Amino acid sequence: MHRKGRQDAAKSKVFSKLAREITVAAKMGTPDPAMNPRLRLAIQNAKAQSMPKDNIQRAINKAIGGDADNYAEVRYEGYGPGGVAVIVEALTDNRNRTASNVRAAFTKAGGAMGETGSVAFMFERAGELLFPAQAGGEEKVLEAAIEAGAEDVKSDADGHMITCAFEDIGEVAKALEAALGEAESVKTVWRPLTTAPVDEERALSVMKLIATLEDDDDVQNVYSNFEVSDEILTRLSA
Repeated sequence: MHRKGRQDAAKSKVFSKLAREITVAAKMGTPDPAMNPRLRLAIQNAKAQSMPKDNIQRAINKAIGGDADNYAEVRYEGYGPGGVAVIVEALTDNRNRTASNVRAAFTKAGGAMGETGSVAFMFERAGELLFPAQAGGEEKVLEAAIEAGAEDVKSDADGHMITCAFEDIGEVAKALEAALGEAESVKTVWRPLTTAPVDEERALSVMKLIATLEDDDDVQNVYSNFEVSDEILTRLSA
């Protein structure tokens, strides 16, 4: 019962963040997903997380009715344990609160929040699309990805991860949906250009920092460039 309670709370937090992104996307553009690529992607990701249609529509209606808070998109950057680079994306209606919470998380983990641009040069913006294994075999997916203009495909028993240039994500997503069906998720990410190897102790500290940041209601996404060996990863997953 306690485990279910934690799962429900986690799902509620995910839905809240998805709804915020939908509302902001609808408010920034048209509330019609067919004419608003950002809203279309936000709705697609909400559906992939099994967010009810009523919740999705309520989030859109908040933007249409002018009931939505004025959220600002903010990016924070800093260094975690072991010099690991971290990028935090947030949607907030109170910059002071969010900045204070993010700074406190870095400090508690033994890291430090830096200025905008202090670690972003270690990353590149990219599009990331995840398709279920049943979307097709490895060869079919690779062919569809090349035809759509994607850059890379990684397939395994769990599914297919397709990456593309940041500016191409809308067109690539549209082409792949026609060829493979609906994706499980379509999102823009910060992909590390260089990685920072860490030992098991620092890996645990970095993972704890990321979990703390992700638990903040204002934080939408967290990216890092830490790298661990397969041996350490196996122990951490046990």
